[in-house]
Amino acid sequence: MTPYSESPTWHWSGACYGTLDRRSRIEPFGHPMVEHLAATDGHRTMLVVRERTIGRPVCDPAVRDLTPSEYDRARDAATGWPADFVLVETEPGRPVRVTAGAARTTPLYLASDGSALLGSWDMADLRGLTTGINPREAARLLIYRPRYSSETLFRGVHRLTERATAHFGGALWITYPEPALHRVPRELAPGADVLDAFITAMDTAMDRRPWAEPTTLFHLTGGFDSGTVATRAAERHPGLFPTATLLVGGPGREQQVRRRAEMRSRVKFAGPDIVIDAMRRLPLSPGCPWVSGLVVNPYEEPLHRPFTEMARAVAAAGARTVVTGLGGDEMVALTQEEEPHKGLGEINDTQGLPWVGPRARAALEFADDGIAPPARVNSMTLLSLETTAPVLLREGLWPVHPFADPAMVGLGEQLPFAWRELKQVQRRRLAALGMSEDVVHPVERESFAEVVEHSLTAHAPGLFARMLAEGSVLFDEGLVDPDGLRSAAEHLTAADYGEEPDAKLLEVLSLHLSAEAFLG
Repeated sequence: MTPYSESPTWHWSGACYGTLDRRSRIEPFGHPMVEHLAATDGHRTMLVVRERTIGRPVCDPAVRDLTPSEYDRARDAATGWPADFVLVETEPGRPVRVTAGAARTTPLYLASDGSALLGSWDMADLRGLTTGINPREAARLLIYRPRYSSETLFRGVHRLTERATAHFGGALWITYPEPALHRVPRELAPGADVLDAFITAMDTAMDRRPWAEPTTLFHLTGGFDSGTVATRAAERHPGLFPTATLLVGGPGREQQVRRRAEMRSRVKFAGPDIVIDAMRRLPLSPGCPWVSGLVVNPYEEPLHRPFTEMARAVAAAGARTVVTGLGGDEMVALTQEEEPHKGLGEINDTQGLPWVGPRARAALEFADDGIAPPARVNSMTLLSLETTAPVLLREGLWPVHPFADPAMVGLGEQLPFAWRELKQVQRRRLAALGMSEDVVHPVERESFAEVVEHSLTAHAPGLFARMLAEGSVLFDEGLVDPDGLRSAAEHLTAADYGEEPDAKLLEVLSLHLSAEAFLG
């Protein structure tokens, strides 16, 4: 995109939007769940790429001619869209403006070469515009305390956060929106049916989009969140939806297998059921995109190899849309007043992390500077969605996350403590379907902790040895202390491994390998 164009005339080519002077171009992501439209009043032009909503025919992508008053109404309608959208506005003599919606499903990264604005959901597309490491963001990531903001790991590359607007007139700046208002827990009215309200909110969230298609697949991990969403969908549309998951390691592995099998038998799903064993496709192992030197966005799924292989298997099975349970944790999160255990402590507390370098420690004092205001959806949920999307989009899959819908978020905020504690609303919903104690009150933890442990103890020592021998921009910038890292790596064995803090070493390699690929 170039600002201040003398030619405001845009046209649709059948594959992209472009200006007659060929200085600006927008290529929408092609998917049945996505539509795009454009309009002009002869002076102003807006172009919208957005998620489709139910009950509406797909928009004609051709640029429409409107009167100024019609254009104003159309813009208001575009910014009020209930699903994910990106709005681009151009006008002679004014900077280009790019605005994101509140219901973010995919990330949008922006960068400038000084004359044009470039943007993509795939940060690798902006590789040539990075100018170094952002120490404050690197510090946040190194201690696993991310913040939702326009900053990214790389200077020169920016994240367009929800409801924010990017302005580009030769220089790029981003303005945040007003803070979103939130609800508080309430007492239940006499006779209130919480499960009925929960099901209604779940149906409302799903039914915003045209999701009930044979090409829709559910990510059924066996956990409470994905299990609740998937079983409800199968209850409404028996035998329509296939499923997929990554199989964890450790004590929870057999329990995960049992719980998924029970969920699939209690309500009717379709085949296939795609199961990828994460213990056999370890991150950091040969063939992992990070290790292979591919340019991988540092915000993408940290268990990159197994998730990538699952996405490929899902796409090969004919799926186009993947529905997840992401956001379920935050939907029923306890408030700070209700939380029964201690918080994470001060953000600049790096005790037990000897590899955190002096510049990173200093930057942590300012870790909360410049962060985005409260969003309608929890910021940790938004970061999780951003992590998940690129792996799916790369395979032509569109993600849908019902728990991140405003209807679900609003309900969760108002539920009394007893319905949110330990995910009681999800547990009671599964119990109401007749699920066993194994599903409703599992004994073992099901997580990727063992996958991370095996990855680090089997493959990380050699990668750290190479990093220490060949150097790293993280060392050069004072963000990682090589002596502290060497000490930690020497004890990274199966016998000495401790999940806290050793698991955090995965982030050191993620940042190092991503920076090496982006900046090398």
